[in-house]
Amino acid sequence: MHPTDFTIAGAVAALEEGVISAEELTRAHVEAVEALNPKINALITVTAEQAMEAARASDAKRARGEAGPLEGIPLAIKDLFCTEGVQTTAGSKILEGFVPPYESTVTAQLKRDGAVFLGKANLDEFAMGSSNLTSAYGSVLNPWSRRNDPDARLVPGGSSGGSAAAVAARMVLGATGTDTGGSIRQPAAFCGITGIKPTYGRCSRFGIVAYASSLDQAGPFGRTVEDCAILLRSMAGHDPKDSTSANRPVPDFAAACERSVKGLRIGVPKEYHIDGMPAEIEKLWRQGLDWLKEAGAEIVEISLPHAEYALPTYYIVAPAEASSNLARYDGVRFGLREAEKNSDLRDLYERTRAAGFGPEVRRRIMIGTYVLSAGYYDAYYLKAQKVRALIARDFREAWSKVDAILAPATPSAAFAEGEGSDDPVQMYLNDVFTVTANLAGLPGLSVPAGLDPQGLPLGLQVLGRPFDEETVFAVGAAIERAAGFKALPAIRAGVAP
Repeated sequence: MHPTDFTIAGAVAALEEGVISAEELTRAHVEAVEALNPKINALITVTAEQAMEAARASDAKRARGEAGPLEGIPLAIKDLFCTEGVQTTAGSKILEGFVPPYESTVTAQLKRDGAVFLGKANLDEFAMGSSNLTSAYGSVLNPWSRRNDPDARLVPGGSSGGSAAAVAARMVLGATGTDTGGSIRQPAAFCGITGIKPTYGRCSRFGIVAYASSLDQAGPFGRTVEDCAILLRSMAGHDPKDSTSANRPVPDFAAACERSVKGLRIGVPKEYHIDGMPAEIEKLWRQGLDWLKEAGAEIVEISLPHAEYALPTYYIVAPAEASSNLARYDGVRFGLREAEKNSDLRDLYERTRAAGFGPEVRRRIMIGTYVLSAGYYDAYYLKAQKVRALIARDFREAWSKVDAILAPATPSAAFAEGEGSDDPVQMYLNDVFTVTANLAGLPGLSVPAGLDPQGLPLGLQVLGRPFDEETVFAVGAAIERAAGFKALPAIRAGVAP
């Protein structure tokens, strides 16, 4: 087996058995990054030398019997996580050259457990996007291709598209992402891998560049459900530096992947049967329900009556929080500074923000500032918060009837650059199945379960009760076993690009 073909679980076992060293494993992935990153642009910053040093240190720790649960495992880190001594850009020109003097809690915990960081993954600027086309460092190419149009440049999804593409292309074994409205689950589905948004508060947000603070949540990408479970156990946990971090024990998520789903009640929201849903999405959804039924689960139709208002609610709440969070990028304290010799403070702010922020970020700041303004706060922001409470109440009522919910992850397979990507509203519609989990603070897992007629991956999404990721992993693993998804992208390590 080529080292880049390991799963995380398989790599850990191989390292423990001495089949491969951390240095050999990391070198194979460094070579994959060198060969593929110029083509797919998944990483903004590559840290090959630091990775090799960390791998050698991991081998030494393993020799001393001090190996952590992720010792020697090569990962990519979304460039929204602050990494001490390594540039963190948030995909924006305004933070180009910013080198944090501290480490985010999530990445610190991954390092504590022995993970090796190969670089910082590309993303939509400040995590605002569903295509990875808004990055100031260029778009990311999805490593998959259409059968009838192999030259089309497919998007990897957003905002965590670089992370998902890197895992799918076998450049790394796993990666971190953040999910504000679907930014882990949609890229996972588009790239044929697994990704989970945990419950809000499960992972610390300390050291993660903020987009919308009441919605953002860190989570992992992996090739399998078990890989995501292994990564999440290291990433999760209470952090006194984050006031929204939940003080709850972290279960053995990987063990939950072995649980039976027999007797579980799986909800099917009738509101998710939207007009215009592609036939292949509807068919896969029904197939997923059949798989769970065959495994002993009970299928229950439920209603989430306010789900139809989730998208407009999200696109009021998220930009409002973004307009507040991004006010700190002013050219004074850090990052880009654009000013004429005789500029006053207002001119400094205006020039810096105009030069540093891309069109989508400026658009969302303007929307957010508008809905928070004195004349429109009650009409828009306050009303959106009330609807958000109703969406959360719908889910609370659903949990009295079901243990988990199954839905499509996305309304389509990966689309090509230019196919609606210049229409902001069309882009926002990509989040139709995912935003409810963020508004209600629920865990959501995307699992690759089939291919569309063009050979592109399609994902199913499992939603669960707050802090019940174990049931989500159990249901996701059951779907994974039934689907037997083995398809691989055209561009990947070991294959000539």
